Amino acid sequence: MTKEILLKVENISSGYGSTTIVKNFSFDVVRGEILSVTGSNGMGKTTLMKTIMGLIDSRNGKIFYKTEDVTNLSPDYRSKLGIGYVPQGREIFSSLTVEQNIMLPIYTRKNISLEIKNKLEEIYSLFPILKEKRSANGSSLSGGQQQQLAIARALIFDPEIIILDEPAEGIQPSIVSFIGNTLLELAEKSKKTFIVVEQNISLISQLNSDCIVVEKGVLMKKLNAKEINTVEKARDLLSLHN
Repeated sequence: MTKEILLKVENISSGYGSTTIVKNFSFDVVRGEILSVTGSNGMGKTTLMKTIMGLIDSRNGKIFYKTEDVTNLSPDYRSKLGIGYVPQGREIFSSLTVEQNIMLPIYTRKNISLEIKNKLEEIYSLFPILKEKRSANGSSLSGGQQQQLAIARALIFDPEIIILDEPAEGIQPSIVSFIGNTLLELAEKSKKTFIVVEQNISLISQLNSDCIVVEKGVLMKKLNAKEINTVEKARDLLSLHN
């Protein structure tokens, strides 16, 4: 059975000012699968993800979502097509309640269906702590709870693919494991697709997914899931230390 390519990146370059950070980068993401992206700090991972989302303009190359060329489309349009984004640092609104944070994207668009609004309870079933704290301000949440909130907010529009940038950063291991299990559940049961930018070896091996390694803005190597399905294998092959 032929696998459906949901996202295709072809020879993308991007950067800031006169500096090119990402250089002729290409990869595919298959529907219903998780792709890990790793590498040391400052190697271009976040720049690459922001380029895919349209937050940074590409200098050359193409980005396709399904069969549509989205290279020059706005971030909002890409979001409406079905690409979700959880940025590094979470970027939740500390003065809003948990539920207001989740529902905030709803308020920014017109003609939102009741079906989408009803996703709230489904999201709460994935993240019970958010239901418990639905009336609490975002500022009262721990780092792990804030990360769950950021993922929940990305899920409210039921995107087909979600990009997560460093979801394990600054979070205790038990919550990292919980988030990993949630992503695996969504991929298996709901056929969600994920790009997970991560340096946490435990999470990379837990996701049991193919992984690409970024170094100085280029794709250095791609490893299949079987090569990195234990922490020991992942640490040896990815040359990361955590």
